[in-house]
Amino acid sequence: MGSNASDPAVLKTWRRNPPSSTLVRLSQLANEKYESPPFSSGAHNWRLVVHPKGNEADNGSGFVSMYVECLSSTTPPIDVFAYLTFFVFSEEEKKYLSFQDVEVKRFNSSKTVWGLSKALPVETLKDRAKGFILYGEEHEFGAHVKIVSRPASFGEDLPFHKFSWTIRDFALLEQNDYVSKTFHMGEKDWTLKLYPKGDSEADDKLIQHLHLADGETLAKGELIFVRVNLKVLDPRGSNHLTGSLNCWLMNSNKAWGLPQSMSFDKNEGAYLDREGTLEFIKVLEIFL
Repeated sequence: MGSNASDPAVLKTWRRNPPSSTLVRLSQLANEKYESPPFSSGAHNWRLVVHPKGNEADNGSGFVSMYVECLSSTTPPIDVFAYLTFFVFSEEEKKYLSFQDVEVKRFNSSKTVWGLSKALPVETLKDRAKGFILYGEEHEFGAHVKIVSRPASFGEDLPFHKFSWTIRDFALLEQNDYVSKTFHMGEKDWTLKLYPKGDSEADDKLIQHLHLADGETLAKGELIFVRVNLKVLDPRGSNHLTGSLNCWLMNSNKAWGLPQSMSFDKNEGAYLDREGTLEFIKVLEIFL
């Protein structure tokens, strides 16, 4: 039914602002399941479902389980794609502990509920020192549903998600690093930095770093999730070298590296054409 909050695709952060979709306060947690009043997002109706003692059917025993259910009915059934974020308020922190699922969820007639089976340990929720018990013995839960278009897959022909970089005379490169031209994706400007012979962390490996371009700034607390797929093209066939990276970019870390499992000697052979050209295709999905 859901996904585990310990999964790397779920980001836990503290936020001052409440969710814009819905908030509910529960004064006692005797019941196994609570459902919020319906709320609207993206022309669809939803509700927050909370299992304060855990949803055992979804392997959530010992944890608070939180889900969003799509209530809209359409004929014929259509797919609705959304990103989900769940919230629990702490009086101690004066902030919301948020659980942001960075994987897009597809809702349809056969799958109307998505969420987290293990959002927060029940012991943590009941620990007064953590501040999740509010005045009047209440707990405050929330959810935000962000509707998005159908996500692009790696194989789809969507030029605005792709960046191609061709490097000529690759075998003759002498510098330690090379920077691509700037390209625009997801409302931001980016560059790639290539280390043909590796960097300080990986010798004799082809290393690429994805950077926010010079002059790009992030607001305090702003996070960007980037999903990257890379191909180094095989000019003689279909044995392309591929790699992938999921990462968060923030003010303290505006770049991520992607080492490729091939040596410089191998680059000089299998992946260079007759003119000594190496071609990269990078497919990015940017989530602001």
